[in-house]
Amino acid sequence: MNQSQGVRLMDDLGFLLSRAGGLVAGAVNKALVPIGLKVRPYSVLVLAGENPAGVNQRAVALTMGLDPSQIVALVDELEGRGLVERIADRADRRNKLIVTTEAGNRLLDEARALVAEAHRKCFGDLPEQVLDDLREALRVLVSAG
Repeated sequence: MNQSQGVRLMDDLGFLLSRAGGLVAGAVNKALVPIGLKVRPYSVLVLAGENPAGVNQRAVALTMGLDPSQIVALVDELEGRGLVERIADRADRRNKLIVTTEAGNRLLDEARALVAEAHRKCFGDLPEQVLDDLREALRVLVSAG
């Protein structure tokens, strides 16, 4: 290959990951419109729902790769809708934990179904083993970051 040619765009992993992520995020955002959520608040709701005892806002920020101030705004939005609440962390009263409310858990069930359908539309033609391999590769990549 000629040195000046470099890597073709459609072979560039960074471009492909970014483009695929944008396509999936767009599909999920569209799917969540009927229940008034977007990808980021949905992700916070999922993390809170996965941790019945509550999840620390700093842990959410770290998991999502966002600045903690961005998480505050997302939690404020969800709390304003009655989907989550902040409670004192028994281990450290200076910390607040995010927990889902009953309404949050109900909406989360609905949201998960909508997201699963969006994912089926995005990835439906890929064999399950390819999806499992992709999921694992992305977990490794995200964990290393």
